[in-house]
Amino acid sequence: MARFVSFLLFGLLYVVSLFEGVNSAPIAERALFSAIGGVQCNAARAKTVAGLTATQLAVGKLAKAASGDAATTSAVTTAQTGLKSAQAGIGQIALALVTGQDPPASGRQQVQDELQSAQTALNSINSTDTSVTSAAQNALSSLNTTISAGGDVVSDCPS
Repeated sequence: MARFVSFLLFGLLYVVSLFEGVNSAPIAERALFSAIGGVQCNAARAKTVAGLTATQLAVGKLAKAASGDAATTSAVTTAQTGLKSAQAGIGQIALALVTGQDPPASGRQQVQDELQSAQTALNSINSTDTSVTSAAQNALSSLNTTISAGGDVVSDCPS
């Protein structure tokens, strides 16, 4: 699913890039470009999707490192569930954009809530195993980058 969403947003960004800077484009094409948010908005969306994918990979590595620690494994499972749900919210948003609709506020809220849930889970990890703490720090750093990119979407995108 992550690859599909990434592919979908890449395609969306490609289409948008075709319209960027073309002042003589027909009105319908310019309207489409402005409706999906412009370059800054779509760059923030792409960073969010890429960040989510990177975070999922980092959390997967954390899961492998923490396989013998029940408390950490539970936190990792909670984080993975939150990331999957955030990905579903991004899917709702992408589908709305591709079909010419406004992104649903519920999709944005779902992404925000679930990223925060994953962040809380990762912050709760307390291990003495250096491979676990290192993997947890990497996952948390990646997640924080994703959350920052999501904040850029909220500030740079019209709806």
